[in-house]
Amino acid sequence: MIKCKRCEGMEMVKSGFVRGKQRYRCNKCGCNFIEGDLRIKEELIVKRALAVILYSLGKASFNMLGHIFGVSRSLTFRWIKQEAAALPEPEVPGNIKEMEFDEMWHFIGSKKTKPGSSKRWIVAQGEPWLGCSAIVMLQLSKNST
Repeated sequence: MIKCKRCEGMEMVKSGFVRGKQRYRCNKCGCNFIEGDLRIKEELIVKRALAVILYSLGKASFNMLGHIFGVSRSLTFRWIKQEAAALPEPEVPGNIKEMEFDEMWHFIGSKKTKPGSSKRWIVAQGEPWLGCSAIVMLQLSKNST
């Protein structure tokens, strides 16, 4: 019995001939395929796995991955999208209700809700070596003068 290549469904209809072979269309997902299609290459499976790993590390764009593996960037996008769809939904622990992060929280240390409620900052500018400058921002403490 013939199975769909995408959803593995059994409901399909004949959909003409391609390259001298019978073509089928899945009624469930609409995928067109040929039984015994030999266009899937082992090297593409390895390239796909490496592309997913490199993208998940956050160091590669779709364009860069396509350039590295010699495929189009839209194909690398589809690879990543298919792998992401296969992953389960992330679980959030029950004791976490809501989290909010922004740049001000990161620098000041807590979320300020009223305007003007943050402490004053000290800005010191220096030149460690010729042609380079550095700015250091320090939060004013209670026991400083």
